[in-house]
Amino acid sequence: MKLPLFAQAACATDLTIAEAMSAFLAGRLSSRLLVQACLERAEAGRELNAFVTLDAAGAMAAADAADAARRAGEPLGPLSGIPIVVKDNIHAAGLPATAGTPALADFVPAADAPTLRKLREAGAIVLGKTHMHELAFGGTGYNPAFNSGELTGVRNPYDASRIAGGSSSGSAVALGGRMALAALGTDTGGSMRIPCALNGCASLRPSHGRYSDRGVIPIAPSRDTVGPMALCMADVALLDGLISGECALPPVTLAGLRLGIAPGFWSNLDADTRAVAEAALDKLRVAGVTLVDVAEARLQELTRPIGLLVVIHEARAAMEAWLREQGPGIGIDELARGIVSPDVRAIYEQLVLPNKVPSADGLVDSAPLYAAAMADGRPALQAHYAELFERHVLDAFVFPTTSVVAPLAGPEVNEPACFERLIQNTEPSASAGLPGIQLPAGLGAASGLPVGLELDGPQGSDRRLLAIGVALEAVLGRIPRA
Repeated sequence: MKLPLFAQAACATDLTIAEAMSAFLAGRLSSRLLVQACLERAEAGRELNAFVTLDAAGAMAAADAADAARRAGEPLGPLSGIPIVVKDNIHAAGLPATAGTPALADFVPAADAPTLRKLREAGAIVLGKTHMHELAFGGTGYNPAFNSGELTGVRNPYDASRIAGGSSSGSAVALGGRMALAALGTDTGGSMRIPCALNGCASLRPSHGRYSDRGVIPIAPSRDTVGPMALCMADVALLDGLISGECALPPVTLAGLRLGIAPGFWSNLDADTRAVAEAALDKLRVAGVTLVDVAEARLQELTRPIGLLVVIHEARAAMEAWLREQGPGIGIDELARGIVSPDVRAIYEQLVLPNKVPSADGLVDSAPLYAAAMADGRPALQAHYAELFERHVLDAFVFPTTSVVAPLAGPEVNEPACFERLIQNTEPSASAGLPGIQLPAGLGAASGLPVGLELDGPQGSDRRLLAIGVALEAVLGRIPRA
C-alpha cells in the first residue's frame, strides 16, 4: 500500500490520536509505519535517556496484528494501533518495572496495572517503559541509572543540556520528542505536570481516587495517582474517558469561564515564563474569559506544613506493602541499598527509613505531625479551596505550571532549592487531592523552551476541566515540536 502523505517519520509522529485514527481509516497510514516511525525517533533520541525498556519486537508484532484486524474488517477499539509509552513505576505485563532504580531491575510484573489494561483493551500498543526520577522521589529526572546515551539523566528534547523534569520524565520526553502519541505517568506532587510543562505536552492529574492505584510502585497513597499524557488536550480527554468510563465532555463556552488568579502562584517566575504566561492570559481575555483576582488565597501557605510531611510519613509503609504484596518480595532495606541517586539515597536514609521529617529543631518523628496534618491541616486546605471556588464562582485557578523553564542538567539540579522552585505551583492541589491539567502555552523568547499553563479545578470536576482545556488550547494553539 502506498502511503504518500505520511511516508516520513517526522510527519507520522506529529499526529494526534484522532489524526492517526483518521489516517488509518482512510488508508493513508498503517500502524506498522506509525510504530516504526516512533521507534526510529526513539533510537535517534537515545541521548535523551527517555526509555528504560524499549520493546521494539513486541510493538511491531502488535502493530501488524492491528493492521491485519483493520484489513479484515474486525471491530476495533478507539486506540487500535496507537503507540503509547508507560512510566516505569506502572506495571506492564512482561516488561520490567524498575521505578528507575537498579534495586528493581529484575522485577517483571505478570499483569498490567488496571489503568494500562483499559488502554490496551482499547487497542493501544505499548512501545516501552519510560525513565524517571529514581523511585519517583524528585522533580528533575536527573537519574544516573539506566542511561542509554552518554549523558546523565533524562534530557529535554528542546535542549539536551537541560533536564526533562520529573518524576514522569521519560513519558514527557517521549511525547515532546515525538517518540509516542500518548503516555501514562504518575503524579504525587507535580510529577506529570512538571515534565509536561518543560517538554511541551499536555496532561491531567485526576482527582485523587478517580483511578485505580493497583499495580503502581507507590510513594504516598493519599496523594499518588496515575494520569494520562498526550500531545493535545483532546487526546488527554480521550485517555481519561477510556480509563474512567466517563466518555462525554460537558459543553464549555469561553465567555462564561471564570479563572482565578492567586498571586502566590505568579511569584518567583523567570522572564520567559512570565512573558509567555501573561501573553496567554491576554489571549484568554480577548477570547472572553473572565480572570478573577483572588488576593486572599492562602493555598501555598496552608500547603507548606503538610506537603513533604505526608509524603515522607506514608512512603515507608506504602513501599513495604507493595514489595510484599505486588513486588519482588525483597525488604525495604535491600531496596534502599540499591538506590544510586545521591538525593534519593539521602531521602531514604535520613527520612523515609527512620520515619523522620525536618523541623526547626532538626529531624523529628513524623507520626504525630502526620496525624495532625491529616486531621486538621489537609481538611483546612481543602476547605479553603472549596470556599474560594464558591465565593468567587471559579471554574479553576490558572497559573504557570512551573516558575521556570527547564534548568540546566547537573548534580546541583537535585538540590532542594531547585526542587522547591519546580514544585512551587503544583504541590497545593496535589495536597488537596484536586484535579489539575497542564497545557503548553508557548516557547520562551530567550530560551526557546516550553512554558506550561496549569488549571486546577474543584474536586470531581475532571471532565469539565478537560473540556476547558480543549477550549483554551483552541485559543492558545499548539507549540512547535522540538
